Amino acid sequence: MKKLVLLGATGSIGTQTIDIVLKYPNMYEIVALSVGYNIALLEEILSKIKVKYVCTAETNKCLTEKYPDITFYSGDLGLNILASLDNYDLLVNALVGFVGLKPTLTAIDHKKDVALANKETLVVAGKFINKEKRKNGVTIFPIDSEHSAIFQSLQGNKIEDVKRLIITASGGSFRNKTREELNNVTVEDALNHPNWAMGAKITIDSATMMNKGFEVIEAHWLFNIDYEEIDVIMHKQSIIHSMVEYVDNSVIAQLGNADMRLPIQYALCYPNRFEIKGTKSLDFAEIATLNFEKVDFDRFPLLKLAYEVGKKDGNLPAVLNAANEVANKAFRDGKISFLDIENLIISAVNDVEYLPNASLEEVIYYDGWAREYVLNKITKMSA
Repeated sequence: MKKLVLLGATGSIGTQTIDIVLKYPNMYEIVALSVGYNIALLEEILSKIKVKYVCTAETNKCLTEKYPDITFYSGDLGLNILASLDNYDLLVNALVGFVGLKPTLTAIDHKKDVALANKETLVVAGKFINKEKRKNGVTIFPIDSEHSAIFQSLQGNKIEDVKRLIITASGGSFRNKTREELNNVTVEDALNHPNWAMGAKITIDSATMMNKGFEVIEAHWLFNIDYEEIDVIMHKQSIIHSMVEYVDNSVIAQLGNADMRLPIQYALCYPNRFEIKGTKSLDFAEIATLNFEKVDFDRFPLLKLAYEVGKKDGNLPAVLNAANEVANKAFRDGKISFLDIENLIISAVNDVEYLPNASLEEVIYYDGWAREYVLNKITKMSA
């Protein structure tokens, strides 16, 4: 029985993790979970599984009265308390955004393995995460489909034999649109991803290709591969989730239907594999053709920016991520246009004071700096 702490239980990754646990009740137990503001879904979850600890975004007296056998926490402090519990084996971090960083560090500090879907953790603080990971002897299992594909394609091989990583990109909702056609796109258009069912924030990130830029930075830290050896290629079918090319020019790829339960379950049960109930096999005759295209960095400037920021490191990844979080939400709230997302992020990265050897405290400070910077820009734009 593997005991789990699940952060972000009501999101896309969280609900699918619970689905896996319910299908294998003799293998997994969720001892603690966190949610944001979706209390109705929390109560639905609590009707299906028994947990000892719950963290909500805000204190909720009604919950404490209704569930006297559960210990409730709230806010960022509550997330860290859950991550610091003794009676679990694996932290599943399915939080979205910078908020996922401290619980990851806390879990690693307590010598807990981490199944990581919160890419921001490695984007903004990969250097610090890897240092703590080595010191505490823990493992990070990637949940992102692309990084899980690389992780699977590395099995049985030596990392020093890797020539390059090839991360595939669907191109998101607007992959067939020119930059001119992006001027009048709507939030609804952007949320209509052709392949994947994801949360709103990540779906917008996919449309800007910021998500893919984050994945490049994440891959650098997860697999200790130089940026010059990480490529992105357009693959609209999302059947090949990523590939690894070795020094002998052989390429190993991981293929599968667009179903996030596969990388989630692999992270939970590694090194074993189990049936994913209710799914179908890949039908190659039905697929018939797989297409690939070179990425146009002029069309997707945020992907180009992510490479530049990743190579410089320091405080820039924190600025990149924070600016994106604020701009992404502003677009979803109807306050800015789609192309304003790019302009705000690029402006923040260009205007910040660059600290090449930023400490973790400085990384956290510049996360706040970038948020305030972008919010001020948006205020001036609407004045």
